[in-house]
Amino acid sequence: MTLAADALTQLATWPDLSEAEPSCGTGRALRSPHGEIVHFHSGNDVDVYLTARAIRQFQEHLTASTAVRLVPGSQWVTLRLDLAGEVHLLMTLVSLALRAHETWPVPDDVPGAECNDHDRAAPSREYLSGG
Repeated sequence: MTLAADALTQLATWPDLSEAEPSCGTGRALRSPHGEIVHFHSGNDVDVYLTARAIRQFQEHLTASTAVRLVPGSQWVTLRLDLAGEVHLLMTLVSLALRAHETWPVPDDVPGAECNDHDRAAPSREYLSGG
């Protein structure tokens, strides 16, 4: 079983999450009563809908991880699951996302924002850091 498949199996047991068709049409999704929370795309790529406010609040921590990719203007965070520890990071991000969505609506967040669909190229860490 891949790390992403294992993470999906774990998250699907959470009482606040249920499987759903991803709005982007790619992979599998989990949603809360407040909306889509996580998309499992092909391979080990996962998008988590954190909201703009949560991304701003935790941006320093998010950019410190080499597994995390932020796309400018997106309310979704892309996580590459290559190591077991990154599954723990995913669980933390999903918990943050659930909490962020409980307090929705918040300024600068738009319901149903499009995920970082991996058919489009996500900016590299160098681009995001200005390097």
